[in-house]
Amino acid sequence: NPTPLNNNLAVAPTPSKDVKVDSVSATDHIRGNKDARIALIEYSDLECPFCKRFHPTAQQVVDTYKDQVVWVYRHFPLDQLHSKARKEAEATECAAKLAGNEGFWKLTDKILEVTPSNNGLDLTTLPDLVAGVGIDKIAFKTCLDSGEMAAKVDAQYQSGVSSGVSGTPGNFLLD
Repeated sequence: NPTPLNNNLAVAPTPSKDVKVDSVSATDHIRGNKDARIALIEYSDLECPFCKRFHPTAQQVVDTYKDQVVWVYRHFPLDQLHSKARKEAEATECAAKLAGNEGFWKLTDKILEVTPSNNGLDLTTLPDLVAGVGIDKIAFKTCLDSGEMAAKVDAQYQSGVSSGVSGTPGNFLLD
């Protein structure tokens, strides 16, 4: 059964016992042992200051409990608060298309490292950030400009809504 983790500073209502979180799949972005007994599933917004603070903590969990925990990252852009987060999420999906799971994590790490949060990242810097992590800038720009990753980001967002996520980071532990 999923155990929700409240990482937000505000008090969240207790979720119902019938919370259903999509299980880990081949399309997820993962860090750690994909066959681990425990999955930390994070629904996140790349412009959320709390997500930025949680990111190194999740990495520390994976580093500390190497084969026991897998970290799963899913997009949950809060459009009302962070109008740039959805495009940043699409950017990480383009990085994944071009450079696999490793490319996804490299760009996600870089965005969370450099963004001041709360819509502070200049979206025009995305191609340079991508080039800085070793991904082809032209192919990236073509992917991002096409909007082809919008449906994937929205599907992850809808998965979070179905799971009861209402804020970020929305985290679940699956055992």
